Amino acid sequence: MCGIVGYIGSEQALPILLGGLRDLEYRGYDSAGIAVLDGGKIKRIREVGKVDFLVKKIQKNSEQSFQGHIGIAHTRWATHGGVTEKNAHPHTAGEGRLMLVHNGIIENYRELKRELKDQNFESETDSEILAKLIYQNYDATEKDSLLKAVKKTLPKVRGTYGLLIMHADHPQELVAARLGSPLVIGIGKDEYYIASDVTPMLPFTKKVIFLDDGEVADINLLSHLGLKIFNIKDEVITKGVTQIDWDREKAQKNGYADFMLKEIFEQPAVFEDAIRGRIDMKEGNAHLGGLNMTDPEMRKIKRIVLLACGTASYACMIAKYAFERLAGIPTEVDVSSEFRYRDPIIDEHTLVFAVSQSGETLDTLMALREAKRKGGVVRGVVSVIGSTIARETGAGTYIHAGPELSVASTKAYTNMVAVLLLYALQFGRLHHTTAVIGEEILQSLLEIPVKMNQILAEAPKIKMIAEKYKNYPNFLFLGRGVNYPVALEGSQKLKEISYIHSEAYPAGEMKHGANALLSPDFPVLAILTKNQLYEKMKSNVMEVRARNSKVLLIANIGDEEAKELGDDVIFIPKTMELLEPLLNTIPLQLFAYYVAAGLGRDIDRPRNLAKSVTVE
Repeated sequence: MCGIVGYIGSEQALPILLGGLRDLEYRGYDSAGIAVLDGGKIKRIREVGKVDFLVKKIQKNSEQSFQGHIGIAHTRWATHGGVTEKNAHPHTAGEGRLMLVHNGIIENYRELKRELKDQNFESETDSEILAKLIYQNYDATEKDSLLKAVKKTLPKVRGTYGLLIMHADHPQELVAARLGSPLVIGIGKDEYYIASDVTPMLPFTKKVIFLDDGEVADINLLSHLGLKIFNIKDEVITKGVTQIDWDREKAQKNGYADFMLKEIFEQPAVFEDAIRGRIDMKEGNAHLGGLNMTDPEMRKIKRIVLLACGTASYACMIAKYAFERLAGIPTEVDVSSEFRYRDPIIDEHTLVFAVSQSGETLDTLMALREAKRKGGVVRGVVSVIGSTIARETGAGTYIHAGPELSVASTKAYTNMVAVLLLYALQFGRLHHTTAVIGEEILQSLLEIPVKMNQILAEAPKIKMIAEKYKNYPNFLFLGRGVNYPVALEGSQKLKEISYIHSEAYPAGEMKHGANALLSPDFPVLAILTKNQLYEKMKSNVMEVRARNSKVLLIANIGDEEAKELGDDVIFIPKTMELLEPLLNTIPLQLFAYYVAAGLGRDIDRPRNLAKSVTVE
């Protein structure tokens, strides 16, 4: 949610800032703004809606040149205050002398507001209060006055922030700070780029420094160092430079209508990336070096807790089946936002996986910190290299899904499932899973990409089916066993991008209440693949048919009974039960996509949602 971009150097800042805002659109936002220091005065312009609207407004304001070499910009997702131009960033203090952009939430903003002498507010935001408080602490007579003002203010702040501050009297300086909301500094030749993630700086540099919580960065071209970073103890520290290996081409649609469709079709390739080098067919085992645990340390684990939100939590629900079946280790899945508020029981024999596509999900980050505080062994499963969860766990596994620019997750989800299944096998081989069973699982995993491509080849048929169902106002997804989380994920995708009301149920629970919803206007999608619950699932589908709901089935190729049970059937290849979610999810992704496309939705940027959720 929200995006920060900043630039300081010898180039014109405006095109860099606007390009950066476009690169951050995937994070979700409802307004945008920029500020550029031009001729000793900071010029600011903001607009509700897309970055395109901001660009048009800049073009209309031709009397404002925005010619300058230092600037900051922001895309806002509303938290404090409605979606208005006045609430958009950057926020100002000192009659426009100081400008600030902020990601996060200031929890004690009312308390801080009482400290302010200047009570003339133009917005309803907590961010403006922070700008005014920094300006109130600014003393122009002091050396490093802007930096000192920021440092003096931050200890009073309770909440989360990614901050970037500029001042008209400091034309060669930006100050950045981070607590709970990511910030990255890109290093060029006598120039610096600052952003919420690496995407905006890829056209200019691939050398970056990730700020950690409690750190403040002073970017000052007048200083011989150029960049100084201070830790929470106000000590100057040296941080390593990370070389990013992404390129701009990876962020393009490659001819697909939307990023989401491109990312659905990328799944066979990125799935291979997720398992490559991590399997040992001879031993029927998986080896994920990032676990960073010896066999004796792994044997001490008596319980596993999986922490995640949204789509990642459904991947974890699938992994629960695998850990318990293959390793015999009791496993729990916790929604991150609830975990630390129930005083969870964690000890040194508990292994906690924090699972997040972005690696910045604040709820999951706070939950893993609670698990660490209680003495648990914490590991991360994330996509983004150098993200906060990756750094704070210090161990774990990258899922190698590559950039995922659609808000609705697809390829990251399947790669999370793949990595967690490999972890389950790795633990299983230390317990009761034999080498023969392990080899069978790995062989089936190696066949998954080919089978994924078989399903993707059915996209035109799925599109035709989606056209039949797109105008129903409600939808129900059913699954049992390992396919219940798949039903949850299918329902999630449909509601996320089509805005159709959708629910998911364990099919056996229908008779305990949900049957009351069924009618000819309430279609049901049921996952009827051939596994140990096939006969049970068939009975549940027959109960649905008896209540005159339309039935869409996901079934295995060659299942003749499915043709009789379903009004429409999407046939997919068969695989072993624990791996079914890797295949069964893909037709649900395509179905949701084509329903949303048929309804004319903004698929990559669904309303009210964001890719990286950095507020609680």
